[in-house]
Amino acid sequence: QVQLVESGGGLVQAGDSLRLSCAASGRTFSTYVMGWFRQAPGKEREFVAAISRNGGTTNYPDSVKDRFTISRDNAKNTVYLQMNSLKPEDTTVYYCAARVGNILYYTSRQYDSWGQGTQVTISS
Repeated sequence: QVQLVESGGGLVQAGDSLRLSCAASGRTFSTYVMGWFRQAPGKEREFVAAISRNGGTTNYPDSVKDRFTISRDNAKNTVYLQMNSLKPEDTTVYYCAARVGNILYYTSRQYDSWGQGTQVTISS
């Protein structure tokens, strides 16, 4: 498994932007499919974005499509989540996740490495 550390969360106003980062340990980062999820208290962990090993393929749910962009820099062992036009309903803890694979994965149980999470709060 890979060790993941998220950063970049914080408190911003509705309509603002934030960029989350997730730094991975190890020298095999390019073998991992990466994902971002979010989870509100008492709710299931929700898929936010996924990116293929070389960054060429991405996917998002309709709730964040056209507002969020996932990217990765394999030379820096880092995956990013650029979040624009933020809404109060985007407020929650965001997690990055990783697993070795050849396709994109959209459910939390398909990932086996997780970061500790970073809080994102959007004020109205």
